[in-house]
Amino acid sequence: MRLRREHRLGPVRLAARTGIAASTAHRVLVRHGLPPLAACDRATGEPIRRYERARPGELVHIDVKKLGRIPDAGGHRTQGRTQGRTQGRTQGRTQGRAQGRRNRTGAGYTYLHTALDDHPRLAYTEHLPDETAATCATFLRRATAWFATHGITIQRVLTDNAWAYTKTTWRATCHQLGITPRWTRPWRPQTNGKVERFHRTLAEEWAHIRPYTSEAQRQAAFPDWLDWYNYHQPHTGIDGQTPASRVTNLSEQHT
Repeated sequence: MRLRREHRLGPVRLAARTGIAASTAHRVLVRHGLPPLAACDRATGEPIRRYERARPGELVHIDVKKLGRIPDAGGHRTQGRTQGRTQGRTQGRTQGRAQGRRNRTGAGYTYLHTALDDHPRLAYTEHLPDETAATCATFLRRATAWFATHGITIQRVLTDNAWAYTKTTWRATCHQLGITPRWTRPWRPQTNGKVERFHRTLAEEWAHIRPYTSEAQRQAAFPDWLDWYNYHQPHTGIDGQTPASRVTNLSEQHT
């Protein structure tokens, strides 16, 4: 128990330190009522208190995921690592540095901006070229309009403390839309964990699910995946319901 408190160790590493079986270490932790490390705050070791807003619109989580673009004709997944990297470097030299930062393939990045409602987990995502304050602010306007078509009025938005979300542009846009901005506490990224978990699901089930041959092909597949996530796929975080099923006054039915 002392090793767990002081070093944040799980059963396998505790077993190695103490010379007992990992299954025994697990039983000791359970007997003393300690949750898995994944359910604890990494800084304090205290259990993370899960919460959920009572109604749609009370709180919308917003975050950006930077995703490396796929070069034309595909990257190493479709051509093999050596050929994919060579083509990426050639394409990067041809296009030049003037088009902004590049990933290692030379194709640059796309920025996935997501607004996810805390209660139903309904998600709105756009592919945008950057994460500047102006881009984030205009995304919020479109996200607010999209949620409104589903009968949801956004009351609060929660973001991390990234530069774009702390500027006057973001605050002014929230004020104009009648939205209260909120920010996560420093060093507590799990506060915005729902949208980060969505981005992980997005990466696993869409972005990296198969070897796309181009960025255009991958982006073309995204609307169908997002529709599946919102309207058809059971969500384990809401007892197997779909996000759309938790929203009242839907403007249309998806079948």
